[in-house]
Amino acid sequence: MEVIRASRLATVASTPLSLTLPFLLSRLRPDVTHLHFPYPVGELSHWFLRWKRPYVIGYHSDVVKQQAILRFYNPLLRRALRDAAAILVASPNYVQSSPYLRPLSHKCAIVPYAVDFERFVNAEPLFAADGRFTLLFMGRHRYYKGGDDLIRALASLPAALPVRLLLGGDGPLRHEWEQLSRSLGLQEKIQFVGHLNDDDLPRFYASGDLFVLPANSRAEAFGKVLQEAMAAGLPCLTTELGTGTSFVVQDGVTGRVVPPRQPDVLAAAIEDLANLPTLCRRLCKLELV
Repeated sequence: MEVIRASRLATVASTPLSLTLPFLLSRLRPDVTHLHFPYPVGELSHWFLRWKRPYVIGYHSDVVKQQAILRFYNPLLRRALRDAAAILVASPNYVQSSPYLRPLSHKCAIVPYAVDFERFVNAEPLFAADGRFTLLFMGRHRYYKGGDDLIRALASLPAALPVRLLLGGDGPLRHEWEQLSRSLGLQEKIQFVGHLNDDDLPRFYASGDLFVLPANSRAEAFGKVLQEAMAAGLPCLTTELGTGTSFVVQDGVTGRVVPPRQPDVLAAAIEDLANLPTLCRRLCKLELV
């Protein structure tokens, strides 16, 4: 596979801007183009080059936060989807809940993401057990991950419940989440782990009793970290967004699914699982066929 890299001028509204990408693409004559969506630079480049060959779209997420930009982007968005030969989506949930995909469900193909299961089996823990029920979070510290809801849920748990949270990853909200944990007096219960390399990820998942992804927005379109946690043998607690989170985690089968943005409900689910180790073991038992 040949990789051609285009320089990035800046990043605006989570979108890398590249002036060289259209020129690089103009030299190519592909049989099929795969556009990763949403990425206006890629879609505009493809449209201006007027290629007649078919293209498919890998649909990662609706445009959720950038509503001002969406007013201008919306015509291109709908045209790109309409003219695509096929649209690849990670879960049927997202097709049914997306106002953009639902009318085009006939051309949507469900292609879930996947993880290398063997990487996560029988890994040695990165953090030693200390007798407390250990919650894990891994992901970018962004608004839609719901890390603040998880921190508030931890504060709502009974003081007598021995629990800790290992909060992995990094991002623009890390400082804010750290301040929130200090304001709630949770310094002894929460450890901010920071970025981990790929080799340490399996060991991180091996350090916990329950994985929590309390996402609060459709920007969390799938939740690959949930797959990694289940590959490591962990039950998962996540939220119902109409996206892939409740496709990956089946409520009552491989974990629990609760409403988003409700720290008290999240806390109640954590307390139930912490007090019912038999249920935890049942939820994390995976059978490979």
